[in-house]
Amino acid sequence: MHNKTDIIVVGAGPSGSFSALTAAKMGAEVTVCEEHKEIGYPNHCAGHISIKGLTRLGLHLPTKAIENQIKGAVFYSPSGHEFKVRLASPVTYVIERAMFDKHLAQLAVKAGAIFQLETRAKSLLLDKGQVRGVSSKSGEKLVSKIVIDAEGCTSTILKQIGLRTFDRSSVVNAVNGEVTHIDGVENDTVEVYLGQKYAHGLFAWIIPRRDGSAKVGLATNGNPRECLKHFLKSHPIARKKLTSKSVENLSYHLIPLGGPIPKTYYNGFLTVGDAASQVKPTTGGGVIMGLTCAKIAGESAYQAVQLNDFSESFLSRYQQMWQQTVSFDMTVMRRIRLMLNCLSDRRLDKIIAIASQLNLNESLQKISDIDFQGKAMIPLLRSPAAWTVVLYSLFAYLTSR
Repeated sequence: MHNKTDIIVVGAGPSGSFSALTAAKMGAEVTVCEEHKEIGYPNHCAGHISIKGLTRLGLHLPTKAIENQIKGAVFYSPSGHEFKVRLASPVTYVIERAMFDKHLAQLAVKAGAIFQLETRAKSLLLDKGQVRGVSSKSGEKLVSKIVIDAEGCTSTILKQIGLRTFDRSSVVNAVNGEVTHIDGVENDTVEVYLGQKYAHGLFAWIIPRRDGSAKVGLATNGNPRECLKHFLKSHPIARKKLTSKSVENLSYHLIPLGGPIPKTYYNGFLTVGDAASQVKPTTGGGVIMGLTCAKIAGESAYQAVQLNDFSESFLSRYQQMWQQTVSFDMTVMRRIRLMLNCLSDRRLDKIIAIASQLNLNESLQKISDIDFQGKAMIPLLRSPAAWTVVLYSLFAYLTSR
């Protein structure tokens, strides 16, 4: 066991491994503590991420990790109205998440990071208000100059130093599984099913793979298992496409949709990814946002080591930097999520119908970035069709409160 290092990263998910990779490449000694015996398991994600986001971060995935390339999406209203957006070239990858996680960890190892599997960080080591490392579940003390918390939605060690965790009222319960066969789903198009009746709080999805199988799931304020059963059995469109009704390899996880937590730093401590609620409130996607902030966390931790300054004052620069990068988009997406949550199924039916009738898909084809949705929506303001949908949505939101 390596019990003394520059940086300890808690959690070997994408955000943890990318923080470790970034800091290790710059020259820091990094140890990653992962509670499970194998990276990538258990799998908590559908694995649908943007190609542009990966390219922006300098990540090139192995071919075997890419299960499909997606060019478009179909949005279904609660009663079955559809609105389709299709682009000329692929926008997203469907990835094998465990393989993706392992790939990032392998890159970090090649850069010099050390991974300690089956090592659960139970608590932080504190000395006069300064984080000095972590104590593992087995009782071993792992000493470091700074800790990066990438433990995900459990957020246990945040509470020890009094940092506020994510807003529990904005968390949805997600379930994801796999079906071996689907009917009537275009192979390069994801399907999104909206509505309080089936997935109140977010939506349901069908994500096709190249081999004809698909990932199926939903996220909801309710019981995800029961909501998935209801969706498969009762949705007027989806029930015809998911003919087997048998979904295998079910996994469950929480998704925080309330936007980033107020404070992501402390003396000798940074937090990143799902633990910091750096997740898109509109879609629940956390990989690219988490990786974007993880890169900043890795750089900030390395700079702290170089300057031997682990004070809150210095580490607050991490928050300033990630806020400059994503705060505007997070704010816009949060407001959109709040509006969507208030809309009745009848209103959603109307909005989807209007968007389809006005050919809003032509305007949406100009959106160049699905991760930074706030900035990406600015060009839409030039579109009369977009204004019509926005104004009707705003009216529906205000009259539903």
